[in-house]
Amino acid sequence: MKNERLINDYKAFLDKGKTERECVAQIISLAQAAGFKDISECQSLKAGDKVFVQKMNKAIALFVVGSDSIEKGMNILGAHIDSPRLDVKQNPLYENDFLVYLNTHYYGGIKKYQWVTLPLAIHGIVCKKDGSSVNVCVGESAEDPVFCISDILPHLAQKQMKEVASDFISGESLDLICGSGIPSKKDDENSDKKDKPSAKKAILAIIKEKYGIEEEDFGSAELEIVPAGAARDLGFDRSLILAYGQDDRSCAYTSIRAVLEADSGKRTSCCLCVDKEEIGSVGATGMGSHFFENALAEVIARLPEGYSDLSLRRCLAACNMLSSDVNAAFDPMNSDLFDKANASFLSGGIVFNKYTGSRGKSGASDANPEFIARLRGLLDKANVKYQMAELGKVDQGGGGTIAYLAAKYGMNVLDAGVSVLSMHAPWEITSKEDIEQAYEAYKAFLTLE
Repeated sequence: MKNERLINDYKAFLDKGKTERECVAQIISLAQAAGFKDISECQSLKAGDKVFVQKMNKAIALFVVGSDSIEKGMNILGAHIDSPRLDVKQNPLYENDFLVYLNTHYYGGIKKYQWVTLPLAIHGIVCKKDGSSVNVCVGESAEDPVFCISDILPHLAQKQMKEVASDFISGESLDLICGSGIPSKKDDENSDKKDKPSAKKAILAIIKEKYGIEEEDFGSAELEIVPAGAARDLGFDRSLILAYGQDDRSCAYTSIRAVLEADSGKRTSCCLCVDKEEIGSVGATGMGSHFFENALAEVIARLPEGYSDLSLRRCLAACNMLSSDVNAAFDPMNSDLFDKANASFLSGGIVFNKYTGSRGKSGASDANPEFIARLRGLLDKANVKYQMAELGKVDQGGGGTIAYLAAKYGMNVLDAGVSVLSMHAPWEITSKEDIEQAYEAYKAFLTLE
């Protein structure tokens, strides 16, 4: 491993950024330390200036202004910072036969059975009617309690074991155990229910004492359930990383680092980190929104030539973009799912996906070969390792990224990211070599003219 500092910083980023809000907070802190300013603080911009624009604390765009006219386009690294998880519902707390649960709704493409019997943590924010808010992070510190979803013991699981994997754990059964009560004695069964202790009330009292949160405050909360624990080295040789959320924070972090360390050149550099990719890039903070073009409009309005819609459109059409998103790593234990000649391998370097989509490239962004050839030449010159791949065999699977939403502007877009084993599982696997090669590739890409 050549860049141990990068790897350690990356693991620390994963540990502190298990939600989109936590990622954006870290990115802003890193950006400000590197000389970036909130665009609201800048009345005008010139070559060399560094600014950021954020949206709802869940999406952010960083810009390093180049010396060329903005109409000549930018070099963009675009990633997403949301990951599959469980979300707490708005009326979540209930008691069922002396156990207290939080009701959840899963987010993104998960295998539901992978989330049971794991130590889980709660991250997020609770917004109160008086305008105040409470940040929540429970389960990460050694002193914290953790939470768990129970499963049936094998002795009683004969029926469950006959069901298909997609069905034997239902979405409505992914509820989090967050406390317990003591069963009443038989003599007390007919006593006044008002006199019986309530485990739910006891949990609410703890929550109110520790956080000042009432039960109705869950209605304006954004609480995410994620695996508890830190990123760890994997294997005797420590060549791999085991961590939650590496899809797509492996690409987001390396893209951010590349832009933070980029020198001002002719073309403006941009790093875009958006939300909601795992559920279709929807909402005000997803790539399907107008966040990116609105952020760019704010930049153009502060440049000497001033804003016009034509300048904005010309800029977008002239951009080059790497959709910094992960690809499925070849799995020797399930090799029949892959076309081995067109698969990506752990430690094989950054992965170029000419197209994504599924079943006849449906929903794909299909990159132009001229653009790919320029990138190949650039990375060969920079001695960066890369591989060409697709996500599984034809008709076997497939997937999508934010690339097609950027391509609608007419820019050059290519998916380029890190290989991931056990993608979308609570704990995902990447190679340290690939993290380093992605970082080097993104740095080289920002010099493209």
